[in-house]
Amino acid sequence: MNIVKTLFKDVKVIEPSVFGDHRGWFMETFNDAVFKEAGIKIQFVQDNQSFSAAKGTLRGLHYQLNPKAQTKLVRCTKGAIFDVAIDIRKGSPTFGKWFGLELTADNKKQLLIPKGFAHGFMTLTDDVEVQYKVDELYAPDCDRGIKWNDPEIGIEWPINISPVLSSKDENAPLLKDADNNFSYGE
Repeated sequence: MNIVKTLFKDVKVIEPSVFGDHRGWFMETFNDAVFKEAGIKIQFVQDNQSFSAAKGTLRGLHYQLNPKAQTKLVRCTKGAIFDVAIDIRKGSPTFGKWFGLELTADNKKQLLIPKGFAHGFMTLTDDVEVQYKVDELYAPDCDRGIKWNDPEIGIEWPINISPVLSSKDENAPLLKDADNNFSYGE
């Protein structure tokens, strides 16, 4: 398993080692000992899975407020997505900056998104399945979002179409107006 640094100290790309033969392949998607050796100490408590039927579906930008904030380990198990993490920690030198990469069933990469970051993805194919682990249970009263096309964030989505959105995501506030209790250094 290879753990790759990104623009953000705690956002990591996880590249599992894939072992294949005539039967197919095998990989570890999470190994607590390997993560701890890399300084990543997370106790996951819930696994989630989503299915998106249409290319251009956009889910996000989502996060949960403290004290129910979530770290996520995201992977795409069918199709392809463009996955994004946005720093929303007030006072951070990278506040409002984003990092994105393609996660696909073929490349098997994963993105580790810590607390204090919003998360979203756009499907690049039809019939997409995404799975992710979280270290805090879903808490509807702490569930928040940010507008997917906030011009101050300026995410460069790879598909230039009107995305398929939920009403929640369509009506999400801009980052400057979003309910946010994250502070840099906490």
